[in-house]
Amino acid sequence: MDDDSNPFELGCACEIFNARHPATSQVLYRLRVVTPEATARMRDGLFTLGGASGLRELDEADTVVVPNRPDVAGPSRPELLAAIRRAHARGARLIGLCTGAFTLAEAGVLDGRRATVHWQLAREFRRLFPLVELEPDVLYVDDGDVLTSAGSAAALDLGLHVVRRDHGAEVAAHVSRRLVFAMFRDGGQRQFVERPVPAPSQEGLGSTLAWAQERLDEPLSVTDLARRAHVSVTTLHRRFRAELGTTPLAWLTGERVELARRLLEKGATSMDVVAHRCGFGTAANLRARFRAHTGLSPSGYAGRFVHDHRV
Repeated sequence: MDDDSNPFELGCACEIFNARHPATSQVLYRLRVVTPEATARMRDGLFTLGGASGLRELDEADTVVVPNRPDVAGPSRPELLAAIRRAHARGARLIGLCTGAFTLAEAGVLDGRRATVHWQLAREFRRLFPLVELEPDVLYVDDGDVLTSAGSAAALDLGLHVVRRDHGAEVAAHVSRRLVFAMFRDGGQRQFVERPVPAPSQEGLGSTLAWAQERLDEPLSVTDLARRAHVSVTTLHRRFRAELGTTPLAWLTGERVELARRLLEKGATSMDVVAHRCGFGTAANLRARFRAHTGLSPSGYAGRFVHDHRV
């Protein structure tokens, strides 16, 4: 982190990666804040951060989070870019939050790879880094060992995604609840969601979503959701786009995959049983949907998050 950075993304990283495991109370990660100098002045002189570690800490880190940078047009410190390159070369995971993607791109670690950035900066990013495969409309991009997010609140989305990838859906859900932050936004959702001011009598989707989450084992359809919300299917689609930035079917499928994650983490081994309890019907459909959302098969996920008991 450098001078004049926005403290929001730094706060997001500290809140998420300094969280504790719900069962053991152990911290999920050993977190260190790193700055090029002994102190760092935050944006607009709001306050000065002191007591951070130096750049050499990055040489030992398994994951390096670059919160943001104050000036996307000006060059970053050479020593910072060198530290990022060293971390990447030895296999550390890199995470760029908001304009942190500019720093990763300047270090050369995004060339030929997928990334995202705040939608207002997409044109400038493309101009400066034409070799990066920019996806400007999504909340975050997980490209394996390099991950990037859009602006501000998308840092929370990406952080929770990382916790879920490392520790499983149940732990990520615990962190999400502690932050009072919804977990159903996946990376493919749009950054900019139109939110028209609702009429005074218009009810939000909250009760309908809660109703559906309690009935994921049933053969719910978009029509069922619309009937519960007392609206037409067309209006339901419009509300989902406005409130959640996704479609009813995509949300429902995502919730079923999340339930399957939790069941697998708790030791469920029968794919037929998991498929039935999640509303996927068949084990084949479960495998297809699960792999599409996670990149892993259900059995592969269970092996990764259950048998090794990682904390």
